[in-house]
Amino acid sequence: GKQWYQRRVRGICDSLEDISHSLCTKEFQTRRSSYYWLCNILEIYCPVQWEYGRLNIGYNIMSKRKIAKLIAEGLVADYDDPRLFTLTALRRRGFPPQAINTFVKKCGLTGAQTQLDPGMLEACVRDELNVTAERVMAVLDPLEVEVVGSEEALPCTVTVPNIPGQDDGPTHTVSLNKSFFIDSSDFRESADKDYRRLALNQPVGLKHVGLVATVTDVERDSAGTVTKVKVKLTKLAAGNKPKAFIQWVCDGVAAEVRDYSRLFFHKCPEDPEQVPGGFLSDVNPDSLKVYDALVEARLAGSTVYTSYQFERIGFYTVDQDTTGSRLVFNNTVSLREDSGKK
Repeated sequence: GKQWYQRRVRGICDSLEDISHSLCTKEFQTRRSSYYWLCNILEIYCPVQWEYGRLNIGYNIMSKRKIAKLIAEGLVADYDDPRLFTLTALRRRGFPPQAINTFVKKCGLTGAQTQLDPGMLEACVRDELNVTAERVMAVLDPLEVEVVGSEEALPCTVTVPNIPGQDDGPTHTVSLNKSFFIDSSDFRESADKDYRRLALNQPVGLKHVGLVATVTDVERDSAGTVTKVKVKLTKLAAGNKPKAFIQWVCDGVAAEVRDYSRLFFHKCPEDPEQVPGGFLSDVNPDSLKVYDALVEARLAGSTVYTSYQFERIGFYTVDQDTTGSRLVFNNTVSLREDSGKK
C-alpha cells in the first residue's frame, strides 16, 4: 500500500521524473538510506532527499487523516472549511497568497519540530489587507436608529476614500437619511466610565458625516429589549466632540457573516499530555458564529474572494456560498486594536 510506495517506488518515480531534490518532512529521514539504495542498485539517476521540520500551526491540525476524522464527525464542513489551515481553506477565508509567502519567508527552513502561533500568520495577512482591502461599513447585529431632529439637512451624502491614506486613490459615497442602523453592541442604556459609545447619557459620533448622535428616546418590545433608538443629530464642533465614532449602515443589504475563532482549545491538540482525551475532544464548539448582518448596498454583486475591511470590526472576504440574492462573508482576521478599547 502507501508505506510500500514510500519505501520502494517513490525513489524510482522521482528519478524517472528527473526530480532534483525530494523534499520531505522529518519522519522520512529514516527512509533516506533505502531511497538511495534502490536508485543505486538499479543504476538510475538518484535525486537528493532533504528533510525539514514540519510547519505546524497552533490550535489546529495539519494531518489529512485527522482532518478527515473532523469531517466525518461533522466538526468541520470539508477540507476547505475556513477554520482549517489547508490551502483551500486559507483561500476561502481570504488569506492573500502574498501574505502566506511572507509568513513562510519569516519562518525560514529548519530541521527542528516547531509549533508556531497562528497570530504570526494573521499578522502577515493583516499587513497585506491593510493596504489592499477597500473600507466599508457593516453592522453585525443591526439596531434601528430614527432621527427625530438634525442640524444637518437629511439625506446627506459624503465622499469617502476606499483606502485611507491613498489621497489619489478611488473613492465612494455614503448617504445618511432619517433611518439607519448601528450595531447593537454600540448602544447601552447606561454608560460607565470606561464605555465610550452611544448610551442614554452619552452621545457618539457617526463616522464620515461629521455628526453627533444624542439619544432622546428608545422603543422596546414586549420583553423589554430595545428595538429602536431615537436620536437628535448635531454638527461636530470643538464644544461637542464625542468620546468615540461608530460605523452605521443606511439603506444597506442583508448579508450572512461568519465569524471564526480557534478550532481547538489547546495550542497542541495532538499532545496527549495536554489533551488526554484526544484531539476530537478538544474541538471548540463555538468556533463558528453566524450573524444576520447589514452591509453597504454597493457590496451587492461583489465577486467571490473579494476582501473588504468592515470598519471597526475586521477584514472579511466574500465566500463561495454567495449567490445573486444572498451575500456571504467570512471573517479573515480581526483588526489590530487596543485590547482596552471600549
